[in-house]
Amino acid sequence: MGIGHDIDRVRVAVVTTSSAHRPGFHPVQSLQQENIMNRPEKVIYTAKVHTTGGRVGSSRSDDGKLDVKLSRPGTPGEGTNPEQLFAAGWSACYQSAMELVARRMKLALPADFAVDAEVDLGPNGDGYDVAVRLNVSLPGISPDVAQGLIETTHQVCPYSRATHGNVAVETKLV
Repeated sequence: MGIGHDIDRVRVAVVTTSSAHRPGFHPVQSLQQENIMNRPEKVIYTAKVHTTGGRVGSSRSDDGKLDVKLSRPGTPGEGTNPEQLFAAGWSACYQSAMELVARRMKLALPADFAVDAEVDLGPNGDGYDVAVRLNVSLPGISPDVAQGLIETTHQVCPYSRATHGNVAVETKLV
């Protein structure tokens, strides 16, 4: 068995170490690993993307369907950025998860329902974090039913599940 079989999933969290008992010592950031069991029962698809150059490079999928230039957010570069790709991926996944949940609830979704994702990027201590807002438009569905659908979808969507407890997320009916 390879290492992939031995490690379930690792989340790295930044932890501030208290130093009240050590005069002259300032709190430091250390890394702590926590095993998380959140793995598909059966893999139905694996996305493979090769990236070079980081935020000023490019990314290309192994099947060629994705081939993008990357630029830093807020710069005049020609490419997109990881936050836009994350927003596109999450909103598309959330919308598909909502279709699944609506079918299970025997609820017809309006043809023009939409999910707008906003991904914030900003510093947090020595690193950077993201925060996400998912603004869901469900015209013609009562607010109570729509809110229940949004909450249930958040429990089903793979992106929502993967980031649970790691990313500040707001879901809002608009």
